[in-house]
Amino acid sequence: MAARIAIDARLADYQRAGITTYTTSLLQEMPALAPTESFVVVRSRRAKHRLAVAPQLSESRFFTPPHHRWEQLTLPLEMAALRPDLVHSPDFVPCFRRTWRAVITVHDLAFLKFPRVLTAASRGYYGQIAAACRSADRVIAVSNNTAKDLSELLSVPPEKVRVVYEAAAPLYHPLRDDDKTEALLARHGITPGYLIFVSTIEPRKNLETLLRALAQLTAARGVDPRFRNLHLVVVGQPGWLYEGVFRLVGELGLKGRVRFVGATTPEDLLLLYNGALALAYPSLYEGFGLPPLEAMACGTPVLAADCSSLPEVVGDAGLLLPPTDVEAWCAALAQVVEDEALRSDLTARGFKRARQFSWRRAAEETLAVYREALGTT
Repeated sequence: MAARIAIDARLADYQRAGITTYTTSLLQEMPALAPTESFVVVRSRRAKHRLAVAPQLSESRFFTPPHHRWEQLTLPLEMAALRPDLVHSPDFVPCFRRTWRAVITVHDLAFLKFPRVLTAASRGYYGQIAAACRSADRVIAVSNNTAKDLSELLSVPPEKVRVVYEAAAPLYHPLRDDDKTEALLARHGITPGYLIFVSTIEPRKNLETLLRALAQLTAARGVDPRFRNLHLVVVGQPGWLYEGVFRLVGELGLKGRVRFVGATTPEDLLLLYNGALALAYPSLYEGFGLPPLEAMACGTPVLAADCSSLPEVVGDAGLLLPPTDVEAWCAALAQVVEDEALRSDLTARGFKRARQFSWRRAAEETLAVYREALGTT
């Protein structure tokens, strides 16, 4: 008999962040790869549109909100009515009382490595991670680094964990028509020939190192025409403890060189990637790290930290640097701005690297995890 698989996508109705992208991308690929399985997408009552459409894919609207304090009481009751054989929880906490198999995805363990990121409410939810890993039949990690963290920080048995890489959305690609890019830059007051940083503004993302490197670089080379108008475009919303970043911009005299554009649509981000000289990504810790992969898919050279999962994603297609070494970042920024041949080489290597990741492959490997958990492989 065909397996009935439920995928908990309630978070998509509350925030359009990385887990929503992950869930939606899998849903758009999996049904075509699994003609014998049926899928139920679990949504909130507030859902307004479908995440994916396929003959064997249906939706069910639940009353229980994600991350609710009574979730473990009410969600099992609603889920049981679906009679699933397996439930996938991309937001990592499954129903602890259940009669079905459970697969969870752990995207990162930043909340264990950087516990100050948590509010009291978040601490209650994310504090379930150890129990969630014990309860789940299989745990999907989005990188080998996350799998290693699961073993070292939570003692999750390696035989329970399967690594399935994420991918850049098909939207991200090189553009030949610059008209839209030029209009977007003009709207934000951005001068062509800029560097780009893409992420939430919070201490873990280490934007401070990049700002110090930019200040050092422009102080030393500012009379050179190639550096005179060099800007940094920061794409992303303020997170926790973001105030220090804005103070530092003023202290370093960078107010004329840094443009904070806030959150953007994926379509605008595509334009910003395509217009940039390079993506600079000095993050201290990533479970996967999508911006470098998105940038490479667009043909944008990448400079990234040489820690956590970023070497797995970037490989030899970018410049990998110690995350807090200001001098190293200053030298690498100078090199990428000055050396057109280097940028061309990084672009070519980035394209090749980005093609090694795809949501089709991620969907195939995720289905294999489901079947393994169900004992149907």
